[in-house]
Amino acid sequence: MKGHPAIAKLEQAWTTIDSPEAALKVSVSLLGSLLQCDRCFLYVRSPTLKIGKVPFCWCRTPDIAEIKDADWKVEPSSLPEEDPMFLAALRAEPSIFVEDVETAQPDTLNRQFERENFGHRALVHAHLCSHDQLWAILQPCVFDQPRLWSENDRALIHQAVRHMSPLAIHYVTREIN
Repeated sequence: MKGHPAIAKLEQAWTTIDSPEAALKVSVSLLGSLLQCDRCFLYVRSPTLKIGKVPFCWCRTPDIAEIKDADWKVEPSSLPEEDPMFLAALRAEPSIFVEDVETAQPDTLNRQFERENFGHRALVHAHLCSHDQLWAILQPCVFDQPRLWSENDRALIHQAVRHMSPLAIHYVTREIN
């Protein structure tokens, strides 16, 4: 995995692209492709204002529903109760790797919520946090079958979270002000 060209492109995006927006866009696309997912998106948010949006989404094929929203929206106050993964993210807990939405424990995710809002079968709910505050959620996913997330996949997600968190914070701060 270390010598994979996409890793070098990701590292280049994280270190040389001046615009956080451009670096995040490239990162989402490359991660979706590298992880061989069907869709990968980044939800960004202001922890103080509790507003968010999805400015970056990559889909493997055009028939996959894109989740993208350029407008800031107030997060529903019921979201942490409806979505255990969002609650975990708000608590700055480690990223969650779901191999099968259909067999995941209810304390991990709300199956009905996932079906109604996302339609995926396997996903990563990666939490981009700083000082115990959630700034973004990176979500690569697969639709039609369960997915075993390999150690390489997990290592790549952890590396992405570490590098993308400051970019997300910079992006949100600049967008809000």
